[in-house]
Amino acid sequence: MQLAEWQSGRLRNTYADLLVHPRYAEPAHYFLSDLYGPKDYSQRDQQVERVYNKARKLLPQHMVKPLADALSMNVMSQALDIRLCMELFGRMQVSQIDADNYVEAYLRCDNFPLRRQQIELIREIGHDLDSVVRKPMLGMLLTMSRKPAQLAGLGELQAALERGFNAFKAMHGADEFVAIIVERESRILEQIYSGRRRPFVLDDEPTLT
Repeated sequence: MQLAEWQSGRLRNTYADLLVHPRYAEPAHYFLSDLYGPKDYSQRDQQVERVYNKARKLLPQHMVKPLADALSMNVMSQALDIRLCMELFGRMQVSQIDADNYVEAYLRCDNFPLRRQQIELIREIGHDLDSVVRKPMLGMLLTMSRKPAQLAGLGELQAALERGFNAFKAMHGADEFVAIIVERESRILEQIYSGRRRPFVLDDEPTLT
């Protein structure tokens, strides 16, 4: 939990401008709270897996791809975080996470290719969601499925899907939003591995439209 809280705080700092932007505030909050935050997502993740295993047999590929990508990112993120925790709290015996010991543990894990893949999954999920919310009638279908989802024990997943749909629908195009996240996370990753003293500080951030 301490790791998730530290990472969530870092993300809030990195995307402070998006969190107050008129167009991007809602999707930014969704990104930080539903896709990567300090909450326990185990129940929702189990629900995603249940739905995906059925949906892939019944629905078109473009409808189930966001679920598949979300599953892949969940599995990868959990594995990366477990590895990071082993370094921080096991080998390094850290009691309180800070930027310096986080970066040291991050480099000790030595999984740059997986971190790049994690960022690419964020890109894919963002573009998948943007594509899906443009489909006619999807909003109505989500609303209609609310009660059946609750009765089937899928209430947490249903609520997350509705929040994601509303957040991305309101943007009227997610290209810039997704590009900013991918660019910043890529730059931080490069700065960590290049040995920059303050890798989470980003200069010359792009001007938001």
